[in-house]
This record gives sequence, C-alpha cells and structure tokens, in this order.
Amino acid sequence: MSTQALSETRTLLGRSLRHIGRSPDTIITTAIMPIAFLLLFVYVFGGAIDAGTDDYVNYLLPGILLITVASGIAYTAYRLFLDLQGGIFERFSSLPIARSSVLWAHVLTSLVSNTVSLVIVIGVALLMGFRSGAGVLAWLAVAGILVVFTLALTWLAVIAGLSAKTVDGASAFSYPLIFLPFLSSAFVPTDSMPAPVRLFAENQPVTPIVDTLRHLLGGTPVGLEVWVALAWCVGVAAVGCVVAASIYRRRVS
Repeated sequence: MSTQALSETRTLLGRSLRHIGRSPDTIITTAIMPIAFLLLFVYVFGGAIDAGTDDYVNYLLPGILLITVASGIAYTAYRLFLDLQGGIFERFSSLPIARSSVLWAHVLTSLVSNTVSLVIVIGVALLMGFRSGAGVLAWLAVAGILVVFTLALTWLAVIAGLSAKTVDGASAFSYPLIFLPFLSSAFVPTDSMPAPVRLFAENQPVTPIVDTLRHLLGGTPVGLEVWVALAWCVGVAAVGCVVAASIYRRRVS
C-alpha cells in the first residue's frame, strides 16, 4: 500500500471512528451479550459444568472473547451496507483516492471497536475472579491471535455488507458465527460430547483457537494447536480479503 493510500485510509478511518464516537452504544451493545453469557454460565450453569478446573471463569473466558468479536463484526457489515446504499462509495470512486482505502478503513474501524469491547469483557471477567498466569509475551500472543481472528471475521463481514440486500441481512450473517463456539471446547471439554458432536467440535476452527488462548492465559505450554489456530485465522482472512475485494470491484465499477 502506497504512502498516499495509507494517508487516505487514515482519513477515512478517522471518519468511521467519529461516527462510533457519536454513537458509543454500539460498542456497549456489542459487549452486553458476551457479558451476559459470562454471568449466566459462571453464576448459573458453572456449578453444574465439569470443566476440570475450580475456576470456571478462567476456562470460559477464551470462548467469550471469540463471541465478543463475532457479535461485534455485525456492526461492520451494517456500517458498510449503509455506506453502500447511501451512495458514499460512488462519491469516493469519483475522487482521486485509492479504492482499497475505503475497505481498509472499515476493517481497521472494526479492529479498533472490537478491541475496546474485548477490553471491557476482560475487565468484567477480572471483577468476576478471572486470574491469569500469563506473562507479558503470552499476553502479547493472546492479543496477536485475537487481532488476526478479528481481521478474519471482519473480512467475512465485509463480504456480507457488500452482498446483502437489506439491513437485517447485513448483520444477521453473524448469528452462525456467534453460535459456533457453543459447538466447540469453549464451554465444556469436547470429550464430554456425544461422538458425532465431538467429531465436529474437534475439527472446526473455534476449538484450536479457544484451546490456544486458554493455554496462553493459563500460563501453560501451547502445543501444535497454536499453528492450527493461526492457519485457520490467516486462511479465513486471506480468502475473505480476496473475495471481498472482488465483490467490491464489481459493485463500484
């Protein structure tokens, strides 16, 4: 990306962030559902779930963080759809700016807003008793995985925002992504599941990502699953970016 494109992306990013600044309830709303799940599973269901640990909030938090991102990227699709329907893209295409800067501004806005939501959720978890044995490097690794995971889902949101026919359709695509952690090791160990469900849970992307985050936050050694987790995140992000760019070119050409 050229220096001019970076400058244009920064300008458009500032525009998107100002919109969020005028409507901070979007971030609060994004964090409410994951916090509700956190409270529900720790204080209502936690005593009945055998996760192999005395601190269920420690076991649960990695999955809740992924749900936070999955719920947050719905707003990316929503904002992108409104810009597309409002004719903003056509106005930008008539200006001497890089087309890629428009999409990257939305992607980076998603990254910033989801980061704020993640910090809020982690803060609530700390108040509920979450404690981590992770060192500085492990926390940096957690942050890195969450960033790549957010980018991967954000590019899927871009595809949804560019392809949707209605506002509801633009944001509804995130529902399956929010549900996916429930069929993983996010809430209970996979060895407690029936065989067909366990087979799916152990071979879908959320489980290795959740397990990797859990080991990092717990200060325990991370196995080969970290590479599986990164492969899923990078693969989804790369495919999503290519598909989104192709759809975008067709929409604004």
